[in-house]
Amino acid sequence: MQLAESLNRLGTESAFEVLARAKALEASGRRIIHLQIGEPDFTTPRHIIDAGRKAWADGETHYCPAPGLPVLREACAAHLSRHRGLEIDPGNIVVAPGAKPFLFFGVLATCEPGDEVIYPDPGFPIYESAIRFAGATPVPLVLRETDDFAFSIDELAACVTERTKLVILNSPQNPTGGVLAREALAAAADVLRDSPAWVLSDEVYGRLLHEGAFASIATEPGMLERTIVLDSFSKTYAMTGWRCGYAAVPPPLVEVFTRFLVNSTSCVPPFVQRAGVAALTGPQDGVAAMLAEFRARRELVVSGLAALPGVTCRARGGRSTRSRTCRPCRSARTPWPTACSRRPGSRCSAGPRSARPARATCACPTRPRASGWPRASRACARSWRRSSPGRPPPARPGRTTTCARRAGRRRGPGRPRAARAARR
Repeated sequence: MQLAESLNRLGTESAFEVLARAKALEASGRRIIHLQIGEPDFTTPRHIIDAGRKAWADGETHYCPAPGLPVLREACAAHLSRHRGLEIDPGNIVVAPGAKPFLFFGVLATCEPGDEVIYPDPGFPIYESAIRFAGATPVPLVLRETDDFAFSIDELAACVTERTKLVILNSPQNPTGGVLAREALAAAADVLRDSPAWVLSDEVYGRLLHEGAFASIATEPGMLERTIVLDSFSKTYAMTGWRCGYAAVPPPLVEVFTRFLVNSTSCVPPFVQRAGVAALTGPQDGVAAMLAEFRARRELVVSGLAALPGVTCRARGGRSTRSRTCRPCRSARTPWPTACSRRPGSRCSAGPRSARPARATCACPTRPRASGWPRASRACARSWRRSSPGRPPPARPGRTTTCARRAGRRRGPGRPRAARAARR
């Protein structure tokens, strides 16, 4: 028996693969420092848990309206009004089990096979996966480190054609942490306003900014009626396992997205939605405390990455759950692609035109993460020796790193591989 050919077009999210490998190693007794998956390690705030518990204790464990409970749709609309400056009709809010379904819904609702979808590169890997699975053509819009991971407006204009049916924007960005300035979004709106394209604005990290103000392209004149504004409870409220996201959807797409939900998941459990109401309407001090801790962790991650031989790292205003970016200076490969389950970091979800940076999450306790940098240094040295035989990794100016001093050592021919692995 054969599987469908279309499965070859369906991608994945490598962070979950790395997590599974890391957990398997951990179960075998290995000590693992988890820098692979970007989710808050904080417990969901107590008032949110209590609201969910009360709802299931009160019997809210049955089907509910597919697009969401009216009380949650109203809370989502009010939240977007407060934090985005958008006037949203609660009837245009659709609730789904997380934010990912909306990526597939957006492509499936707007694109026929052969239509083009513009998406950020590097970017969240599910963008390209959803585009290809729907039979559409992915068109990467390159984000460059030298431009603080903003795209060129001229390149965006060049990418837009009569076959462009959807443009995906993401700010703050995953995985780079870049934040699109209001001026850039205004210029992008000028390009897209007269095009045939819908816009999907992925704003799930909109509240997790270290500095600066957040802006949405939906606030630009003429853009709200063509923009799907995507948000989620997962990262802002440490609710990744609750699986609840929502989108403000242009009126023509509300019924379409509701049909997708009816045909797939039916609805988000009502007790989860009650927890979502508590998240949006209850105390927000947990968000501020989590952001402050992430800011301190970011400083540690950035300084640790910047100290690694052959790696550069930039840190600016965006996303809290990962460092901004890091990339090898000379090696054509990232430091940890083949052993990322036992070393910090993993290969970035970057497209074919990107520089293939690595990334490390800030969402793990400080002490284990700090102890990971010596191991990362040794990994960098091994990667450097493989790519540049006979040459030691570069030390930072004015200092000699432990990794650089060790790089010139060669293992004796009689030293068994098992002993070397045990030493690591």
